[in-house]
Amino acid sequence: MLFIFSFLLVPFTNAVISGDLNCTVYNGTAFVYTPAAVACSNAIADASCAVLYPAADTTTPVYPAAGNDADRPFACYTTATATPASVVQDMKTAALQSCAKTCGLCCQTDAYNCPNVAFPRLNCATITTAQCNSVTWRTIIAQDCPSACGLCNDGGCVDAVTNCANDISICQTVGMQDFVNSYCQKTCSRCPSTTAASTSSGSGSVTTPGSSSGSCTSYAADSSSACAAWAANGFCTNTFYTTAQRQARCATTCKLC
Repeated sequence: MLFIFSFLLVPFTNAVISGDLNCTVYNGTAFVYTPAAVACSNAIADASCAVLYPAADTTTPVYPAAGNDADRPFACYTTATATPASVVQDMKTAALQSCAKTCGLCCQTDAYNCPNVAFPRLNCATITTAQCNSVTWRTIIAQDCPSACGLCNDGGCVDAVTNCANDISICQTVGMQDFVNSYCQKTCSRCPSTTAASTSSGSGSVTTPGSSSGSCTSYAADSSSACAAWAANGFCTNTFYTTAQRQARCATTCKLC
């Protein structure tokens, strides 16, 4: 009853979201779309989606966008041509499979619809697109807040640099192993959980992060002169940093293969 009352307080216009409030948040004045509502790409051409799912308000066509309250196209979730009373699941399933962005339903696709960790290292609700693609934050987000960036299907293993897959030869390039261990973990199978055997390179054996340190005959040199101080402050064991990040900077000090 409280929900219905709060909804009636929203000033009514043809643009106000009605029917299906998924991927929206109440901002104190109206229901508006979250960034995750439109964070994905349509499976078919945007122009085709516009034909299949015409805007609800045909007088001034406006589609869902982060922060706006444009009513989502009716065909995205119902067979009704007027303000609908209920969601028709078959219609919504079809929309999710083909035109999730046009319908403002990205947050309910498989890539965005999963639980985040109970105690994330950052606020999952405020993560921006820039953070999703940030070298600094992307790996942490994949582990703690995968639903915020469409990383639900990656199991926490992502590339910190998003264009690693453009040239997979980098995975075996001599002199680039520290880089790929830190920034191209998915493309090069270097995530901490990876237990694959060492791969041969021109300068000897390269062991992927996650392998047992007990099998090491030597460690890579530290790339930072501050490793001793960092280790004293818990760098080698602090899970805020991935194994690959600790290895890339302080492999010897932290005794990481």
